[in-house]
Amino acid sequence: MNIDHHSGLSFTEAGGPQIAIKEVTPTTVTFVLSNTDLSVANALRRVMIAEVPTIAIDLVDFELNTTVLADEFIAHRLGLIPIISHQAVHLNYRHECTCSPYCEECSVLFSLDVSCQSENAMSVYSTHLVSSSPAVQPYVDPANEKGVLIAKLRKGQQLHVKAIARKGTGKEHAKWAPCTGVAFEYDPHNKLRHTTYWHEEDARKEWPLSAKAVEEPAPRDDEPFDYKAKPERFYFTVESTGALPPTTIVTQALDVLMRKLAEVHRVLGGIAEAQGEPVVQPTYNL
Repeated sequence: MNIDHHSGLSFTEAGGPQIAIKEVTPTTVTFVLSNTDLSVANALRRVMIAEVPTIAIDLVDFELNTTVLADEFIAHRLGLIPIISHQAVHLNYRHECTCSPYCEECSVLFSLDVSCQSENAMSVYSTHLVSSSPAVQPYVDPANEKGVLIAKLRKGQQLHVKAIARKGTGKEHAKWAPCTGVAFEYDPHNKLRHTTYWHEEDARKEWPLSAKAVEEPAPRDDEPFDYKAKPERFYFTVESTGALPPTTIVTQALDVLMRKLAEVHRVLGGIAEAQGEPVVQPTYNL
């Protein structure tokens, strides 16, 4: 895969897909994937959402809860707190570990012990969580340094829990998804006619063009419809939950996709070899 040099990443494979990164922020990356098929672009989108591993709270042990919120409600909130997941690559998945019920090879322990002693309500945030690993902490948005609100306590109320964070992927549960969303668009002028616009008089006037329309030339009124045309440019915007940088999500998704292709080739190669057919060595062009 060729990645535009301005991105700081460079993969050179002549004739293969290309990525041109348009914008990078701490939480989003916008890029254009070109010279590839729709199936590859959609596979990348799905892998970014569902198969890039992160760390999330998976098990909560309540030692004391005198708040007005039920244990299940607080546990659900804790599970959805984004956890900085750079160390996810070093952790085992739960099903890969032989420990019982958890160990430092597959889990990170969080504790929360708060009580309200004042007349005013006390807000409990994700920054109150204490992690057993300095490198694995709740993500805190710079615009809200307190973190995610977990609960509010009145005078005399207490909350004491221990939470186990584990490695997982979005296809198992949404709390492990590294993205809040992946915007995916192609053919902004609808030249391929994959979309039918409902309209009363004039679809062009009633349906404004997307911002990506400036990236491609508009079709002429006298231009014949090319029924053989295929989409070749795909516009992505990846927004991170904060668990991983957006560029890391993209590169790890590419790694996952290539490993999947390698496994498919290995299995098919074994079948071909068993049948006495020649095995062609793969040249992955992602």
